[in-house]
Amino acid sequence: MSVIGAERSQVIAKRVERFVRDIVVPFEHDPRRDHHNCPTDELVAELRELARAAGVLTPHVLADGSHLSQTETALVLAKTGLSPLGPIACNTAAPDEGNMYLLGKIGSPQIKERFLKPLIEGRARSAFFMTEPAEAGGAGSDPSMMMTTCRPDGNHWIVNGRKAFITGAHGAKVGIVMAKSEEGACMCLVDLPDPAITIDHVPNTIDNSMPGGHAVVTIRDLRIPADQMLGQPGHGFKYAQVRLSPARLSHCMRWFGACIRANEIATNYANRRQAFGKTLVDHEGVGFMLADNLIDLRQTELMISWCASVLDTGSLGTSESSMTKVAVSEALMRVADRCVQVMGGSGVTNDTIVEQVFREVRAFRIYDGPTEVHKWSLAKKIKRDWQRANS
Repeated sequence: MSVIGAERSQVIAKRVERFVRDIVVPFEHDPRRDHHNCPTDELVAELRELARAAGVLTPHVLADGSHLSQTETALVLAKTGLSPLGPIACNTAAPDEGNMYLLGKIGSPQIKERFLKPLIEGRARSAFFMTEPAEAGGAGSDPSMMMTTCRPDGNHWIVNGRKAFITGAHGAKVGIVMAKSEEGACMCLVDLPDPAITIDHVPNTIDNSMPGGHAVVTIRDLRIPADQMLGQPGHGFKYAQVRLSPARLSHCMRWFGACIRANEIATNYANRRQAFGKTLVDHEGVGFMLADNLIDLRQTELMISWCASVLDTGSLGTSESSMTKVAVSEALMRVADRCVQVMGGSGVTNDTIVEQVFREVRAFRIYDGPTEVHKWSLAKKIKRDWQRANS
């Protein structure tokens, strides 16, 4: 990262951190939640107006439409993650952040104007329709199992299928739908809501920081104009790779910030709480847990920085993002678990965000590919590299 880039990202990050700590944190107990305990659109809109007024809305996208480097983005997104509501307020949350990145890279001028612009302005939420129901044998961690189809019909494409765990589908205004055609996988843009897309069920999940939840939907004869095809038909998996590595890393960035905050809360508790004649931090079992947290947090920071630097070279960074996702999600799970343990009974209540961070990070170990899938992918690469070197 250049000196100018470093200075720019530091300035933005400091402004974001100040906004999240001073303005967003007091909203953490705001009762405006849906029946899944996710923030309502009313709360999201209010937070985004406050972010707009503070000059920190979509801070990773600059006024000219250019995107901060991944190394710069890492610093900024970690600051938005200091509150579970921070990414929502600052418009850096999943799936919108990844969708904005994808549309900025692949979208036509028309698509950018119609679909990307309202996302950057924070006036719309989006959903990425890729995962499918497991009971139907559809695509999950293996996208090649995709069963949703699309076929040309004049100057339109007709899409049919079912999708599952579609984050933010309820209340989204922009949809990116993945389906398979004779040419291969495709991505299409659609205005939401659309009567051809029915939300069947929004299950209660272990996490509740993402507006709209994670819906199961049915798509019946969805007609999409041909000019709303993202890029070229049959290139959908290629475009997915453009999105997935940076989006995977963005998850790491945001939850890194969340665990920094959780560790701050646990540290404050351990230094104030008295037990057995001394403060908790003076008990070796507690002090060592906080020491381990510092180690895991620093290793997390270094892994994120390394992967970001690889992506900044223009590489897809598929293996590097897999390694980082595994290392970071597992390390942050340990951090969040220790924070709960240090705080004892207080750690399992919603008096602080510690228990929510614990739940969110547990889900993170599955989102954007479970640990085991990434390890399996890395193992296949190890075998390919060995065979290449010994052929």
